[in-house]
Amino acid sequence: MIFGGKSGEHEVSVVSARNVMAAFDRERWEPVPFGISRDGRWLTPEETASQLAAGVRTLQGGHPLPAAAEALAELGRCDLAFPLVHGTYGEDGTLQGFLELCGLPFAGCGVAASAIGMDKALMKQLFEANGIPVPRYVIVRAWEAEDTAAACEAVERAIGYPCFVKPANGGSSVGVSLVRSREELPEAFRAAFAYGETALVEERIAGQEVECSLLGDIDPQASLPGEIVPDREFYDYESKYAPDSKSELHIPARVSPAVAERVRELAVRMFRAIGGEGYARADFFVRGEEVFANEINTIPGFTNISMFPKLWEASGIPYTQLISRILELALARHERRRR
Repeated sequence: MIFGGKSGEHEVSVVSARNVMAAFDRERWEPVPFGISRDGRWLTPEETASQLAAGVRTLQGGHPLPAAAEALAELGRCDLAFPLVHGTYGEDGTLQGFLELCGLPFAGCGVAASAIGMDKALMKQLFEANGIPVPRYVIVRAWEAEDTAAACEAVERAIGYPCFVKPANGGSSVGVSLVRSREELPEAFRAAFAYGETALVEERIAGQEVECSLLGDIDPQASLPGEIVPDREFYDYESKYAPDSKSELHIPARVSPAVAERVRELAVRMFRAIGGEGYARADFFVRGEEVFANEINTIPGFTNISMFPKLWEASGIPYTQLISRILELALARHERRRR
């Protein structure tokens, strides 16, 4: 299990790893933890286990990758990898490419699907090309936003207010702002560009936030849809992970049977559009009977409050069985490609 990493979602990744570690079927699998610190240093399994036992939220120490000989030697003795690094340098295809170079089977999406799933701008364009409905959006680069007036005018022509400004390569709602006027746009751009050079500006769909989990390779299956009711104006990082969060999860989602089926159908189409494999979670906005694709997450959260495992549990696959199924898919894909 590889987790932690250099992204803004480091702490979420550590919590996900703790939950997955506890859920393994120990009669079938022996989990070996590999932590990556916030500055990209690799810890050995012993160092990782020690920090997990100490209850840390942020991994410390470790060794830079070229010098991480002991950790890499231990990694090479494993049968397969379960990447749980959320966000950049883990969910964006970089870690998957490294594991491909190592010849090590790994769980979840491959390099291309991971890269597309992490780039909201590319993702939206690919969804559009496949006839999947998305909210109106505009892509703004950091250098384009230096001309504040021109950037504001581009947003106003394409979308108007209110709108969301998001880092194109972020997750867990890190760096996301809800903008209601031109005066708020420059600060929203600054928040987004703190995480990359590309921002996605998207219309706000006033309605329900609905999610659907996916599992499989050749014939991916969609779970029951679930609904999130945030405890504030939108489902931001604090609303997701703060200990005192009052956000509500409704499983199944409070939508009509037709909308529920539409969500499941679009989730599979989104997964196939990016070339998804293994597992993922698709997110939607629902307005009445209209369904809009928001994004697809190729390494969704595995915390005790995360929708991905909760939706599968409600669909008949308990957490421990779900982890085993994900690992079985990884081994089957590797064997299929080896042949």
